[in-house]
Amino acid sequence: MPVKTLPLKKEIAYASGMMGWSIMTNIIIVMLPYFYLPPNNSGLSPLVPQLLVFGAFNILSLIAASGRLFDALYDPFIASLSDSSKNPKGRRIPIMRYAIVPSVIFCGLVFHPLVNGESITNAWWLTFMLAGFFISLTTYIIPYNALLPELAHNPEKKVRLSTYQQVGFVVGMIIAALCNNYADLLQEIFAISDRTLALQYTMWGLCILAGLVMIVPVIAIDEREYSEAKPTHIPLLPAIKNTFRNSNFKYYLISDFSYYIALSIISSGLLFFVTVLLGLPDSDGGKFMGIMVLLSLVFYPFINYGAKRFGKKPLVMIAFAVLSLIFVTIYFLGRLPFSSTAQMYIMVSCASFPLAALGILPNAILADIAQKDTEETGENHEGMFFAVKYLFVKLGQTLGIAVFAMLTVYGKDPGKDYGLRLNGVVGFVLCVFALLFFSRFKEKK
Repeated sequence: MPVKTLPLKKEIAYASGMMGWSIMTNIIIVMLPYFYLPPNNSGLSPLVPQLLVFGAFNILSLIAASGRLFDALYDPFIASLSDSSKNPKGRRIPIMRYAIVPSVIFCGLVFHPLVNGESITNAWWLTFMLAGFFISLTTYIIPYNALLPELAHNPEKKVRLSTYQQVGFVVGMIIAALCNNYADLLQEIFAISDRTLALQYTMWGLCILAGLVMIVPVIAIDEREYSEAKPTHIPLLPAIKNTFRNSNFKYYLISDFSYYIALSIISSGLLFFVTVLLGLPDSDGGKFMGIMVLLSLVFYPFINYGAKRFGKKPLVMIAFAVLSLIFVTIYFLGRLPFSSTAQMYIMVSCASFPLAALGILPNAILADIAQKDTEETGENHEGMFFAVKYLFVKLGQTLGIAVFAMLTVYGKDPGKDYGLRLNGVVGFVLCVFALLFFSRFKEKK
């Protein structure tokens, strides 16, 4: 019996899953450094000591990296489990449903330190809570993304479904970036005087919302109706090796990894750039993030048309080039001959195209790579391609947080902000590196 084409309402239901996990991952990226090592004009107190290890790495950067250690070992396992699953209800969705509740609980607990002040105890607590969160969310993300090439049966549908995914992702970004705005409302409506408590209530509310949204594709999509993928028979280690034998995948992976480090740096630093470099209130961070995302939506039709007309590779390379210039701008924030608000408007307007292009196209490109590999080998191990990709995505996000946290040692407060400006230099180098590697990617005409 031939598989059905995924209708629009189920494409939207699929994309909603990405919105859910985007909310939680962006809460971690945007709020973790700000919550645990806040600038001195934030109204928050530091919760982990600013101690240096090996003269360069502070505790928060090491915690962010160690939280991914368990995740790094777990990613290929869950991908192999999903690829080889013989569950009569499908290979992907039955696994996804078990990840939702633990993800919500661990994400909320990340922002509930045991000690209300600077403490090594908080550092240990954060390490274990992050590990639990990353492992739980991976159990959802890997099968979820492996569904894309199975649900979209040609290149155009892959780009379209990836576009809907990206809409879900950027909506999640906006929701997460407005944390401080929600906390402001809670303090005003319920007369909560403690800023930390208001933020914690906000985090729990957002985590629960994310979990509810993640349930939608689990309930709405019967993958047996829309996918004909068969269980793979390749053992775990050979399956991992097979993905790295694909030269196109290696170029894709290195450039994608560099991009996510850079993106994580700018996301982690957003509230610092707004409050320290520009002297604006922290609630403006969410506002500017929202403007950037809404502007990026304007480019979505062009990205879809351009991918068909010119190919995906040229658009990705242009996006890397523009993003590298944006990081140069970060170094000079607060020193440009414009008002602080105008500087942010200029930066987020320029960032909207890269956000659109690098949000839509990479997943569609990887789906093409996975499908071509399946055609050549006869084995359906899309999950392993997406597992390796998202392992590097999460390592990139974590390394970005770690780099940002490490550079705060050189200044993160008004009048002493050199560490924040250095993030612009690092981001520029990473985007140029990504551009050079992706230039070697060979796109099928």
